[in-house]
Amino acid sequence: MNLPNLLTLSRFGLIPIYVVFFTANQLKTAFLIVVLAGATDILDGYLARKRGQITQVGAMLDPLADKCMMLTVIISLLVSGMIPWMVAVAMFIRDAGMIVGSAFFHFRGKQTVPANSLGKLTTVLYYFAFLFIFFDFSFAIAYLWFVVGVSFVTSIIYIILFLSLNRENHTMNQ
Repeated sequence: MNLPNLLTLSRFGLIPIYVVFFTANQLKTAFLIVVLAGATDILDGYLARKRGQITQVGAMLDPLADKCMMLTVIISLLVSGMIPWMVAVAMFIRDAGMIVGSAFFHFRGKQTVPANSLGKLTTVLYYFAFLFIFFDFSFAIAYLWFVVGVSFVTSIIYIILFLSLNRENHTMNQ
C-alpha cells in the first residue's frame, strides 16, 4: 500500500459523501465532492509516476474508482430528473462495459491498456458536463450527449489498443 493507492481508495470513500450532499439537495457541495475526486485522481497518477509507485493494484483500482464515481453521479442525476434516461443508459452501458471488461480480462491475465490522453480528455469533458448540469446551464444536456459520443469513440480506441497489446504479447509468448 502506498500513497497513490490510498488516494485512489479515498475516491471510493468520497462516493457516499457525494450521495449525502446530493440527496440533501446541496448540489454545489455535491459537485465540489466530484471535483475533489477528480483532483485525487490527478494527484494519485502524478505521485505514482513521479515516485515510481505504479502497481498492478493501482492500475486496476484507479479506473474502477473513477467509473464508480461516474456511475454514482449518473444514477443520482437520473433519479433526480436532471438528465434524460436515454443519456443515462448510454453512459451506464459504456462505463459498466468498461468496468466489467477490464475486470474480466485482468483476471484472465490479459494486459490492460493504461489511461491515455483520450481517456483523460473524456473525463475532463464529463466534469464540464456535470458542471453545466449542476449549475443548470441551458445547453447542458446537448453538451452531455456530445461527451457521450466522445466517450464511445474513446472506448473503441481503447478496445483497439487492448486487442493490439494482447495480440503482440500473445505473439511474443509463442
